[in-house]
Amino acid sequence: MKYVIIGLGNFGASLAEELTKIGHEVIGVDRNMGKVEMVKETITHSICLDSTDEHAVKQLPLKDADAVMICIGEDEGANLMSTALMKKIGVKKLISRAITPLHQTVLEAMQVDEIVHPEQETATRWAKRLNIDCVVDSFELTGEYSIVEATVPERLIGKSLIDIGFHQHYNLIVLTTMSIEEGKNMLGVNKKVNKIKGIASPKTVLNKGEIMVLYGHMKDIERFLEE
Repeated sequence: MKYVIIGLGNFGASLAEELTKIGHEVIGVDRNMGKVEMVKETITHSICLDSTDEHAVKQLPLKDADAVMICIGEDEGANLMSTALMKKIGVKKLISRAITPLHQTVLEAMQVDEIVHPEQETATRWAKRLNIDCVVDSFELTGEYSIVEATVPERLIGKSLIDIGFHQHYNLIVLTTMSIEEGKNMLGVNKKVNKIKGIASPKTVLNKGEIMVLYGHMKDIERFLEE
């Protein structure tokens, strides 16, 4: 997969390097040449340009990117302008970093696909989320075992957990399922809210658009999701 990371500070650079290690093509962008130079040997491509300059940004292969991440953390204005440009261009998936609670509210109003909180989430965790298309979030318990939120695959819609046999066939446990509902932020703008359905039972049926919370060895989780 191809990712464009805009903003090569600590979080952006770490994320770009993690995604490159996993095997993805990563284009890292920053207007600071020093930051670009620091990652030129560790990511696929590094480019120095101003991400708030529409003409400059259009030189990037944005239409080919599976996702664009705005990781600018020092300049809220540049973050929002870069995000607005990506919305205008119409990238496939737009993920932007929130610097303050108000900034997050503005990003929600702009309807970005996902919002990053580097103070709470590590670059490694985000790299794992982006590595497999249907992963919504992940939390590493040890070096091998994780809890992963993933959208229900098409092949399992309408089936119960006992019919699927998660433990027998995949060596995994489904802890719970969640549905995505519409809520409101402080500006009254619609936002997506996860509604947890309680502890999963063998009779729990997986529905279209729901999220499963899986527990198990990361290799087993990856094998199941890539099937």
